[in-house]
Amino acid sequence: MSMIKIEHLRKEYPNVTPLEDVSVEINKGDIISVIGPSGTGKSTLLRCLNQLEEPTSGTVTVDGEVITDPKCDISVVRRKMGMVFQSFNLFANLNIIDNVISAPVNLLKTPKEQAYKEGMELLKRVGLAEKAENYPDELSGGQKQRVAIARAIAMHPEIILFDEPTSALDPTMVGEVLSVIRSLAKEGMTMMIVTHEMKFARDVSNRVFYMDEGGIYEDGTPQQIFENPAKEKTRIFIKRLKQLSLDITSLDFDFIGFNSQIEQFGRENLISQKILRNIELAFEELVMQNIIGEIEHNDEGLPVNVVIEHSEADDTAAMTISYGGANYDPFTDGDELSVMIVKKLASEIKHTYSDRNTICIRFA
Repeated sequence: MSMIKIEHLRKEYPNVTPLEDVSVEINKGDIISVIGPSGTGKSTLLRCLNQLEEPTSGTVTVDGEVITDPKCDISVVRRKMGMVFQSFNLFANLNIIDNVISAPVNLLKTPKEQAYKEGMELLKRVGLAEKAENYPDELSGGQKQRVAIARAIAMHPEIILFDEPTSALDPTMVGEVLSVIRSLAKEGMTMMIVTHEMKFARDVSNRVFYMDEGGIYEDGTPQQIFENPAKEKTRIFIKRLKQLSLDITSLDFDFIGFNSQIEQFGRENLISQKILRNIELAFEELVMQNIIGEIEHNDEGLPVNVVIEHSEADDTAAMTISYGGANYDPFTDGDELSVMIVKKLASEIKHTYSDRNTICIRFA
């Protein structure tokens, strides 16, 4: 059952357009983690869903109601949609229990005694019943965010939007907030969570949106997104890949200069000395001792493209070498000593040919 339907949503600001064309459906019970680089419209998307930001164009339908229609009473729809902000947004002049029950009493007209009882249950649920009479400035960041979650739940929403709920927290406090969100996920609450916590996104979600290029660049299960992303930008982001691209366009290229670029790339990205040395040796043995030598007899081999990738996630690296000419695999037709050296350096080697030769080498 569709809970939220977004059609051709666009949001423009004077100097930037974070959302160009977003169309997607969110089903009842979906737990969606929204991930991606900074500035790709993740928070803007959430804020457009409850009209904290007015879309430039497109429609948003929540539980059958078109909330982008000027005739829509957005205040009524917002009661179905809780929002938890990265900056907590608690009322500093109210104690904790009053922060939690203020909206139910004033907006839902819940009797104060009933709201108080329910509020205390919610505070107990997030582990803060003993702080009911304290004020926000007496709480840690993690405790404030747990109160903010209890306040959102107090309105009995059908959907909760979390806008980077842990980004303003000290790392030691992140776990306590994520634990509360996990418990909500087990209850079947429909949730969208903008987060930079990749392990949490993988563990708690049934869908992941990777946002880039003005929209939802890739939408899939956590397994698909984190283990086998279909698109290149998703793969680079998930693996936290840093890349160096080198193009050899002449047989007389500056080998020393290229080696210096590889060295600098290694230093900037804190690649271990072992892996960096293996990359440099493999580059020398394959490119200089084999591929360039083969191309000397076949000018069609140029250009040679070398892409080196380093994954921050697991401190592994890969080198992809692409070159033209006839099918030439140095690991079967090249210099035996060079091949033996590279095989000892690499954890995986693969050569393919389709119009161009491609060699993929992995280092661990």
